[in-house]
Amino acid sequence: QLRTTTTTPVIMSKIDRELLAACVHKVVAFSKGESIQVGDETKKGKVRGFLETIELQTTIKNFDPSKDKRFSGNIELPNEPRPNLRLCVIGNEAHYTTAKELGLPAMNVEDLKKFNKNKKLVKRMAKKYHGFLASWNLIKQIPRYLGPTLQRVKKFPAMLTKTDDLEAKVKSMKSTVAIKMKKVLCISFGVANVGMDEEDIIDNILKTVNFLVSLPKKNWQNIKVVYIKSTMGPPFNIYF
Repeated sequence: QLRTTTTTPVIMSKIDRELLAACVHKVVAFSKGESIQVGDETKKGKVRGFLETIELQTTIKNFDPSKDKRFSGNIELPNEPRPNLRLCVIGNEAHYTTAKELGLPAMNVEDLKKFNKNKKLVKRMAKKYHGFLASWNLIKQIPRYLGPTLQRVKKFPAMLTKTDDLEAKVKSMKSTVAIKMKKVLCISFGVANVGMDEEDIIDNILKTVNFLVSLPKKNWQNIKVVYIKSTMGPPFNIYF
């Protein structure tokens, strides 16, 4: 069972902003190839050939996933953490035209028909993108042309309504983080990237932590530790 929410009650943050700022600075410095102090050890960073994600990792306590209601929620962050999120629009004439004008990958009904429910072709296409958006009047036709493959790979499109602003919808998806409690007590998800301004990273982390804490029943009493780390960097403890 899942307890879901998308709103954030006001809960006093227990994250020390000064400690968080120091940790964020080290995460970013390490990603730039600078040497940083990790405990008693000096570690030399390395510049990677891709934009590293900054993850928030937490361990839940006083919680039994087999008995207690597992929680989940989505939060839209103030600063876009996933600028490289690849989205494809499956659009009617209006949405297809807008997508092309915005430089977004797009398909129309004629493009869908070419797949002819070929699983290999649909899978290959699905691998190119992190997610899909589809016009409200096309979304029900997708299984007819593509079969059930997009559902199976958990990439079935989000709906674009008649009144949706496509550019705003894409920005929202790139800014939204999903938090989901599974069968284990450790949760990890991306909240920023190393190319962002450090203050923006801090804002995203604080907003995400406050939202995370609002999800379990006992709030902070359910949070054991919180770490942040870049994709290839060492972890830093920001709450213990």
